[in-house]
Amino acid sequence: MSSPSEEIERSGAITGYRAIVDPEAVGLRFQALVFVTMHQEDRETLLGFERAVTEIPQVVQAQRLFGDPDYLLRILTEDLGAYQRLEDDLLSALPGVQRLSSTLVMKQFVEDRPLPI
Repeated sequence: MSSPSEEIERSGAITGYRAIVDPEAVGLRFQALVFVTMHQEDRETLLGFERAVTEIPQVVQAQRLFGDPDYLLRILTEDLGAYQRLEDDLLSALPGVQRLSSTLVMKQFVEDRPLPI
């Protein structure tokens, strides 16, 4: 008889395995959540924005949202200066961006939690 975890693995629900790295241990001590409001929301602009975001390694999580704002990005950098340069040089120039609103993360206390299955 198979265990539940073996059945889940065979079903294709597991998409991969990875090491969980402590960001601070590798010098990524600054974390920001960036809310993105788009100027235009046609398919080509949205796909261009999403493609461009996937090319920015500091963006460790990106989600398209219903309503306003349109996107939420989780960003890790070395420090505030590195984040400022990223926002000024890359994020503000992404296709279709009207406004960026950043919230700085004070403390991370639930992260990479297994799914409640």
